[in-house]
Amino acid sequence: MSLAQTLKPTACLALADGTVFYGQGFGATGDTVAELCFNTAMTGYQEIMTDPSYAGQIVTFTFPHIGNVGVNPEDDETRDPVAAGMVVKWMPTQSSNWRAVSELSDWLATRGRIAIGGIDTRRLTRAIRQQGAPHVALSHNPDGVFDIGALVEKARAFSGLTGLDLARDVTCAQSYRWDEMRWAWPQGYAPQTAPRHKVVAIDYGAKRNILRCLASAGCDVTVLPATATAEDVLALNPDGVFLSNGPGDPAATGAYAVPTIKGILERNIPVFGICLGHQMLALALGARTIKMNHGHHGANHPVKEIETGKVEITSMNHGFAVDSQTLPSGVLETHVSLFDGSNCGIRLADRPVFSVQHHPEASPGPQDSFYLFERFADSMQRAGAAS
Repeated sequence: MSLAQTLKPTACLALADGTVFYGQGFGATGDTVAELCFNTAMTGYQEIMTDPSYAGQIVTFTFPHIGNVGVNPEDDETRDPVAAGMVVKWMPTQSSNWRAVSELSDWLATRGRIAIGGIDTRRLTRAIRQQGAPHVALSHNPDGVFDIGALVEKARAFSGLTGLDLARDVTCAQSYRWDEMRWAWPQGYAPQTAPRHKVVAIDYGAKRNILRCLASAGCDVTVLPATATAEDVLALNPDGVFLSNGPGDPAATGAYAVPTIKGILERNIPVFGICLGHQMLALALGARTIKMNHGHHGANHPVKEIETGKVEITSMNHGFAVDSQTLPSGVLETHVSLFDGSNCGIRLADRPVFSVQHHPEASPGPQDSFYLFERFADSMQRAGAAS
């Protein structure tokens, strides 16, 4: 019997079906309600918690050593955690890493995020896989007093992510420039001082390392809010347009994003999308998206590039997918998941417009897909030479 099992519970996780998991709370106190998913990555818990794509979700980590390297401001993908909460098997131990500046529990507490440890995450993950991503209520009370009935009702009352536009909640408030490149030893994050391409990035919940990868590929990046119009984008005379990752139901965000993308596609400008940006592009081209049973979340997902047969190990985080059966003529499927065959990439047959479902910036994680940023840069180079 573990130490967590012998202590009085100070936190609980209540599922909408009435199942309750008890454990030890850390981070902030209080209650939160969200969709529950699991992530299989062995590294990068800080990047995962600050990934805007996790808005409206509580993350169950299947890897038990969460918190062991502490936290530091350089690894944040956005300013504050976006994921609603955290579920782990073992309580975080004291951090041991030369880059750590604070402990995970303190970091979560100061940012209002609730976490629970001492949970049978293997059992919980099996339940998510078999039954789909459940709606849950997570409560942390140091006194160990919980109104289980009320928590279950909160979980049942949660509307879920279908039909929910969360990009508005996580996008930037106003436009800004970005020139910071990927982290490298020993200088850390260096600025891009000789950009070759002017890129407009539409921010549906952009991760910082995506912007860094664009800068490292030679891009002078201007970030615009998710609600930017085609006129806003084209007024900056970009060499290329990037569509970022983000949370929520792509069909809901598409109500305002799709008209913008269609306006951009009327010009012969290279376009590159990642994650939600991939789904937004697919919707603009006439395809549809579907809600997945439990989604793909992890840093070990094999993806096959159809044209070359090459298999890449990728980082993923999505609960919706492009329905490849609805891709119109002229839109080619370029990548598929080797886990379930779901769509992971598209491109136009006759123009430099493409997107992928997985995360090639992979911070931290596999680097197999970094070439996609260079492909985007090359497409802008060719488009500029041809004009």
